[in-house]
Amino acid sequence: MLLHELHRSNGYKNPKKRLGRGNGSGKGNYSTKGLKGQRARSGGAKPIWFEWGQTPLTRRLPKLKWFKRYYKLVTNYQIVNVSDLNSFRAGSVINKEKLAEAGLIRNPEEAVKILGNGDLEKKFKFEAIDAFSASAREKIEKAGGEIVEQSK
Repeated sequence: MLLHELHRSNGYKNPKKRLGRGNGSGKGNYSTKGLKGQRARSGGAKPIWFEWGQTPLTRRLPKLKWFKRYYKLVTNYQIVNVSDLNSFRAGSVINKEKLAEAGLIRNPEEAVKILGNGDLEKKFKFEAIDAFSASAREKIEKAGGEIVEQSK
């Protein structure tokens, strides 16, 4: 294969649209630009960031260094259901490291919340878990389990 023997395959590129070449071409008169207005004129194209009168993004965003967005303040919990805990031995201590070893959470350094979906058949002691739903707390206590609260 030599460079001068290369050629583009069929259908590689559509032919260029020939605008403003008379009414017989089907793209005459206004050349698909509509009637008058800024976009119909030459040089009427605006940059991609132009927002047509809406306050631009650069002015909508705060410029002060200490500004914190509200959604960054919300804690994103890794969720574990009560029914998933039945795989542990009865009476064992459950913490983030054990949950990560069992594959129930991804990162033991992030926040964990236990939800009350399903039934708990064994009693456990929970340590260093960030949050419990009301139904999960009720099911744990009903099964005879114990929740050791974290000191914050």
